[in-house]
Amino acid sequence: MTDDQPRIPPGGVRELGVVNWGISRLAGRVVGGPAPNIFTTLGRQRGLFRGWLHFSGKLMPGGRLPRHESELVILHVATLRSCEYERNHHERIGRRAGLTPAQIDHAGDAGWSGWTDRQRVLLEVATSLVTTRGVDDALWARLAAELDEAECIELLMLVGQYDSLATTLLTLRVQPER
Repeated sequence: MTDDQPRIPPGGVRELGVVNWGISRLAGRVVGGPAPNIFTTLGRQRGLFRGWLHFSGKLMPGGRLPRHESELVILHVATLRSCEYERNHHERIGRRAGLTPAQIDHAGDAGWSGWTDRQRVLLEVATSLVTTRGVDDALWARLAAELDEAECIELLMLVGQYDSLATTLLTLRVQPER
């Protein structure tokens, strides 16, 4: 096995079951392409896949944070984790959510001069969580000045979710769709 071959290949209807296969096909139609390999790979763990979709959907697009901010944080985590699969998908989604080309280009750089104070603190918190697994009191105080309690919790969960997803995608070597 080479480093670019999936460790678990995308499945078809037999491996995913009818429900997960249908979800995967629908997701492909929504994005204007084939069933996403993330769905046809993770869908092999049938019940967990549906639970993960529900959880993920509560964070994005169903979360309290504005959609463009969620997408910015997701792109930042994907960039920090060097997860091209995640980054490529969320570049497209981020554009639809209102991120500018410059914001997408600088999503990995929390120090970029184009960020608002709120955006910068979101990215700094994401960086801290990915690199140190925590947030110090000074950074937390800056975050709490920008977000309410529920949004703070959501941000932590969003970063953790996409950091975990990057780990899964990278370890399974999920490949971009053709």
